[in-house]
Amino acid sequence: MRVVLAEDGVLLREGLTGLLRRFGHQVVAAVGDADELRHAVAEHNPDIVLTDVRMPPGYTDEGLRAALAVRRLRPGLAVLILSQYVEQTYAAKLLESCDVGVGYLLKDRIGDIADFAAAVEQVAAGRTVIDPEVVRQLIRRQAAPLERLSPREREVLALMAQGRSNSAIAGQLSVSEAAVTKHIGNLFSKLDLPPAETDHRRVLAVLAYLRG
Repeated sequence: MRVVLAEDGVLLREGLTGLLRRFGHQVVAAVGDADELRHAVAEHNPDIVLTDVRMPPGYTDEGLRAALAVRRLRPGLAVLILSQYVEQTYAAKLLESCDVGVGYLLKDRIGDIADFAAAVEQVAAGRTVIDPEVVRQLIRRQAAPLERLSPREREVLALMAQGRSNSAIAGQLSVSEAAVTKHIGNLFSKLDLPPAETDHRRVLAVLAYLRG
């Protein structure tokens, strides 16, 4: 089958390319960022896309969002996410939008090359292959949103609800502003608040806190 591979790590990208060819598949494009992934799909019309989640330029969820975008343009395209992370919001959207030919595997939990190759072939054939850890985290995602937050993230959100700035929160908690920014990013993710031009995530997070 024809494969488009998106992985920003050069060594891993080359290794996966060789592995797929070893099992008789044609890697029609092996790219390093999400924009190249979109172009490669448009140009090569593959049977399946294999992509990482975190890719340049932001190293957040560019690969997964690109997978959602190409799947919208080509609903029958098989997509296999191969990552170190479970990006819950977009992973849920991918699985909800794809009734056939979708997979999400965690790199560190792949213990057998033949099993991995079989998973690629199953997804390409229209089946669903999801790592059990991904399933576990997505089930936890269904819990009440505030219950997903750590105690420190709850403290940060409570201070946000009081109208405090990041610097004020850092002073109150005796931590760095960088630590506060990280906590806020984590709580946005746990509250299912992805970046959006039309929404102010800080306000939405506070509203979630007040409702909770």
